[in-house]
Amino acid sequence: MNAPHSIVFLDRDSVIANIRRPAFEHRWTEYPATRAGDAVARLREAGASIAITNKVPLRAADLAQLPELKMIAVAATGTDIIDLAACRERGIVVSNIRNYAVHTLPEHTFALILALRRQIVAYRADIEAGLWQKSERFCLFGHPISDLAGSRLGLLGYGALGKSVAQIARAFGMEVIVHTRSPLADAAADGVREASFDEVLESSDIISLHLPLTPQTRELIGARELIRMKRNALLINTARGGLVDETALADALRAGVIAGAGFDVLVQEPPPADNVLLNLRLPNFLLTPHSAWASTQAMQVLVDQLIDNVEAWVAGAPRNVVA
Repeated sequence: MNAPHSIVFLDRDSVIANIRRPAFEHRWTEYPATRAGDAVARLREAGASIAITNKVPLRAADLAQLPELKMIAVAATGTDIIDLAACRERGIVVSNIRNYAVHTLPEHTFALILALRRQIVAYRADIEAGLWQKSERFCLFGHPISDLAGSRLGLLGYGALGKSVAQIARAFGMEVIVHTRSPLADAAADGVREASFDEVLESSDIISLHLPLTPQTRELIGARELIRMKRNALLINTARGGLVDETALADALRAGVIAGAGFDVLVQEPPPADNVLLNLRLPNFLLTPHSAWASTQAMQVLVDQLIDNVEAWVAGAPRNVVA
């Protein structure tokens, strides 16, 4: 009889949901959180054949010390925390989570868009400062408000999340243009139009990023790209912080190069106290703490799929494989 698999969840508290135990013989160990430097020791102590991680990195040097490790189940879509090349060399299967946030993240994207276009933060600040109470009129006109209907949304990336964002945009009466690596087979059916990167950059009223972080996409948006955007444009990033040069964005917002930005992600998370965007106190910049993915419903879908991935690998039919 084969020995039971040893499963170690390195950062269990990164998801708030009920996790069922896999339907095969196993030993289960979980930690609320794990520092990167402690991951190897914890996996070795348990003799882990399966590691579950959300944001705890496992690099080549770590993997070299874990000969018993056979599978890494990433409790997220992004896999930039894992050295995939080293996993392939060692025959370690890596699976990720897919399409679990198709409602929560697009809804959060539009929460940022609407708050910025409707000047929610700026008007709230005015009320807190007593400006409405002192107004000679029934309302305040201090900040221009723009409708979404009739405006152009440019999407960089068009996977499941980008498609869901496009659906919501069309319901608002927006025109949607898309730039992606692969030609769009169903653009007409989706009601979107394929466009070049230059066209998305230069003609969109709102640009929303839905790309993975790779060497090719790192700092895709920097000072040169921001200056080419419309002065009344918004930049929305609910994907990965490294897609945008944070210092260049802060400079652009202070100088009025673009009208505003809404971000849910930063290059380093949690951010250091001196992060340039963390300390940007402007009414046209909104920052949320990487929470776009984290609705109650989405987290439950995530952990259910996570265990599905583990069970499928043990059954000899691995799914959602990235390495």
